[in-house]
Amino acid sequence: MNKITEKLISWYQENKRDLPWRHTKNPYFIWISEIMLQQTRVEAVKVYYERFIKELPTLEDLANVKEDKLLKLWEGLGYYSRVRNMQKTAKILIKKGFKNLPNTKEELLFLPGIGAYTAGAILSIAFDIPTPAIDGNVYRVLGRVYKIEDSIFKNSTYKIYEEKINKLLPKDQASSFTQSFMDLGSEICTPKSPKCSECPLRLECKAYKENKMENYPVKDKKIEQKIEERIVFLFVYKNKVAIRKREDKGLLASLYEFPNTLNLSSLIDVENELLEKNIPILSTMEIGEAKHVFSHKIWYMKGYLIELKKPIQEYLWVTKDELQSKYSIPSAFAYFLEFIMNR
Repeated sequence: MNKITEKLISWYQENKRDLPWRHTKNPYFIWISEIMLQQTRVEAVKVYYERFIKELPTLEDLANVKEDKLLKLWEGLGYYSRVRNMQKTAKILIKKGFKNLPNTKEELLFLPGIGAYTAGAILSIAFDIPTPAIDGNVYRVLGRVYKIEDSIFKNSTYKIYEEKINKLLPKDQASSFTQSFMDLGSEICTPKSPKCSECPLRLECKAYKENKMENYPVKDKKIEQKIEERIVFLFVYKNKVAIRKREDKGLLASLYEFPNTLNLSSLIDVENELLEKNIPILSTMEIGEAKHVFSHKIWYMKGYLIELKKPIQEYLWVTKDELQSKYSIPSAFAYFLEFIMNR
């Protein structure tokens, strides 16, 4: 076994985190954890994972669950296309007669939302099949160990990392090998201020020898984020608040939201605009500002609480209990949801 591989597996076996999805070899459960862990912190995922597998313990349950319930289970994790693709995958597999996920890379890559990394993670962790699973942790660890100068944003760079990891892949203990990168990258080889003195690979790490750890992996491309300014309306009538369902395509598709518009206005301008539309206002109040960062845009939001004399027919009027139990409000509106729940 390669020295680096041996050190990684040995370190992992002594230091591995106790995570709920590590108590199973069920490919379905491991797949759920991997999809949830994309763009989400491990500590946050734990609660979601346990609730999800309790409500939807089988592939068939996922295939058949109603969309509103599915999105409610996912509420707060963001990037809702992930869970929609999961349900598409479940439906495809159930239709083909599968009871669980397949154990070949070719079959997995055919499924919605499963790319090379997720397929590699499922195969290595659930089935112990030696398969590369290259994510941000792998880019960081191997980028530093080998001091790879190619930008990870170039398609050609993936092959460089793939060649490196294929040479390290053990014939057995594939599960421990893949998960060692997850824990080392999260706990030791962090993006900022890595704990090099605790790293099992420090003697092999070229970046450490030159004290250039934070220069790797190389990145040379930034995504420009579009800025949008929005007003968010909390329309309240008696003990109910107005929400609406977003369109079934695009950002936050099919989720529920508080009514909002693409501009920022003063309180008096808002009142005048509502009166011009013959909306029966009882009272108005500014309730603060919030910011939400998406991968490609940033929302700056100002909120207004508007108490009405009668409900506006175009909206869905719901109670606080229904907001908590039935309707999935995306985390972009977390500030305003918290305000209404504490009101």
